[in-house]
Amino acid sequence: QVQLVESGGGLVQAGGSLRLSCAASGSFLSIIAMGWYRQAPGKLRELVAATTSGGSTNYADSVKGRFTISRGNAKNMVDLQMNSLKPEDTAVYFCNAKIPRGLYEYEYWGPGTQVTVSS
Repeated sequence: QVQLVESGGGLVQAGGSLRLSCAASGSFLSIIAMGWYRQAPGKLRELVAATTSGGSTNYADSVKGRFTISRGNAKNMVDLQMNSLKPEDTAVYFCNAKIPRGLYEYEYWGPGTQVTVSS
């Protein structure tokens, strides 16, 4: 099995910064992609940022220029640096990993970490 553990959420004032970290552990040989999603109350879960093992990145338009995703030296980890935070960034942030097993790709989720931005 695979476990994803997130850390770094919290309460911050608008304009501030937070850094989220996620570490994957368990039985796997490689990770195709890792990313961060978020879900605000009453809204659907949405992609925030993702990065592949090849180094390509993808960001939601709402966070471009403010958030940066990185895999770091340890390929089982992914960080999300969030700058210039806005109240509308308030949500539960979930780490996501896509892991190949044979011919298939499996998706795993962390339990989520709360990010609250006060105005």
